[in-house]
Amino acid sequence: MIRVVVIDDHDVVRKGVITYLNTEDDLEVVGEASSGFDGAALVKEKQPDVVLMDLIMENGTGIEATEEIMKTETCKIIILTSYYDDEKVFPALEAGAFSYMLKTSSADEIADAIRKAARGENVIESKVATKMMSRFRQEKKPHEELTKRELEVLKCVGEGMTNQEISDSLFIGVKTVKTHVSNVLGKLGVQDRTQAAVYAHRNGLLKKL
Repeated sequence: MIRVVVIDDHDVVRKGVITYLNTEDDLEVVGEASSGFDGAALVKEKQPDVVLMDLIMENGTGIEATEEIMKTETCKIIILTSYYDDEKVFPALEAGAFSYMLKTSSADEIADAIRKAARGENVIESKVATKMMSRFRQEKKPHEELTKRELEVLKCVGEGMTNQEISDSLFIGVKTVKTHVSNVLGKLGVQDRTQAAVYAHRNGLLKKL
């Protein structure tokens, strides 16, 4: 049996979810709470496998409760909410939430997410997954935008080579080297070759190339 605690301040939603889950042979709701802090205390008492957690609640938000639970517990927390804006999604995941679902999910989908969480498989609602991918792309480091050739040029710059030395090493023209160096400086957002070399060393790029 997969032991579940449901934390939601909307009585109708909470009772409805519990009623459905209790019809499943492999799921057992061992406790319920209507506030974040009460829920966190209940989780420590009941030691469930999975927690269904609402986000917006009085007396402790879902994020605060998740942080509190994850300090000592190893259960999987599934956020079940109506919100998927950045201010809710990323703090919840950073607090330790394992899965993120919306209340538009069907009862079957919620039950399936619980089973997956118990197996160590997370479920991220598609709208949330899109936001995560967008944020991942935005957080790429400047050097990740460099081409393979530009990375090679940066390595040479980091080693203190002149344009002529880079030209001889990579078998490309000096004019081409100058173009690559200019592109590297622009993409890294640095002023000169010295700053580019420092960037390469600080980011461990010379070891990776």
